[in-house]
Amino acid sequence: MDLNYWKNKKVLITGGAGFLGSHLVKKLNASGADLYIPRSYQYDLRDIGNCKKAVEGKHIVIHLASKVGGIGYNSRRPGEMFYDNILMGINTMEQARLSGVSKFIAIGTICAYPKYTSVPFREEDLWNGYPEETNAPYGLAKKMLLVQAQAYRDQYDFNAIYLLLVNLYGLGDNFNPQSSHVIPAIIKKVTEAKENKKDSILVWGTGKATREFLYAEDAAEGIILAAEKYNKREPINLGAGFEISIKELVDLICKEVGFRGRVIWDKTKPDGQPRRMLDTTKALKEFGFKAKTDFKEGLKKTIKWYLKHKNENTDKN
Repeated sequence: MDLNYWKNKKVLITGGAGFLGSHLVKKLNASGADLYIPRSYQYDLRDIGNCKKAVEGKHIVIHLASKVGGIGYNSRRPGEMFYDNILMGINTMEQARLSGVSKFIAIGTICAYPKYTSVPFREEDLWNGYPEETNAPYGLAKKMLLVQAQAYRDQYDFNAIYLLLVNLYGLGDNFNPQSSHVIPAIIKKVTEAKENKKDSILVWGTGKATREFLYAEDAAEGIILAAEKYNKREPINLGAGFEISIKELVDLICKEVGFRGRVIWDKTKPDGQPRRMLDTTKALKEFGFKAKTDFKEGLKKTIKWYLKHKNENTDKN
């Protein structure tokens, strides 16, 4: 971290009380920056007036705030996923421009990539097809932030950058079964099956789909490096550079938790996108980012954290 870059800067982190945001705030607390973390119950960023109040007087805006969830959540709420995410992003960036913010870091998603594209996903392939259907409304809403950032750079010389993140995991993740992503959902399911002495668990899909996962602490480090060093219009992938099948993932979690029952695959439920893995070459070249955390080690830490905190109310909204 370049402490001189952050010293005396007023930094707004939307979504700063959430999962990724908490890791980012923890790292930036040591930077000398003045951090501003609007809570969703105080500042509904779908309202442009709230966005104006939130960004006024800030030097840097890091826009993490979003409505997110797994396949089931996306399938049940496609309208909300599109409307809420696109409004939060558009309003926040527009008000940041009008308020004279010097840099805007927009956080995108791997869900913006086409359903079928060459693996690993390269930034140049971002527009070569339609996203996977179950999360297309979310992915496209977040993708519009890239369009907005590039348009504002061209017309207003506004320094907005756009980072594409893979699925995150780590300490403090969302374990609510109604909205959690695959790693916390499976950890919770397997842990409860073991505690209740069940002989099997039911998991969506076939287990054949592959995913890439980035430890949240590493993601926070990547965002900080991009904020300090990257000032171009092209999107940049932030990932760990590997893929693992859902079946392998479930097996790993079962082994770590100590669950020895059967895994039953509900093949009537969707797999989602067939494969996911990002090409992370540009992040390394442009601002020196490379994920540090070994996946198995990160998974062990995440499970350990959940076992310690599972009876607490960890809702950070």
